[in-house]
Amino acid sequence: MKYPKLLEFKGRYSLILPVCTWPEADAVVEAAGHTPNGYFWEGVVRRLLGDGALAEHAEALGFDPEGDTFVAYAASRAPLDALDATLRALLGDPPALAALVAAADADGFDFDD
Repeated sequence: MKYPKLLEFKGRYSLILPVCTWPEADAVVEAAGHTPNGYFWEGVVRRLLGDGALAEHAEALGFDPEGDTFVAYAASRAPLDALDATLRALLGDPPALAALVAAADADGFDFDD
């Protein structure tokens, strides 16, 4: 199964994205001078939330990144389904990811990587 992966455990939902599972995306991130770790991917999601993409789910999502994994969690599945679709589209589109990172860098956005 290609990540991100959506899990349900005891009525809570998590979306997991281990680093190094999308080499094309990692190459874009590294070329932009960033480290594709869990903290960077949290920054990407926070940027998407701030840019209006996924804004309706901002209050429902929580994050628990680590150096080797990005994890988002929520009490219901809908916010994570939306995040999953958005991340998969972005991870599968290196030019779109490069544009997002470049625009964020130009704005002084801190990916915290």
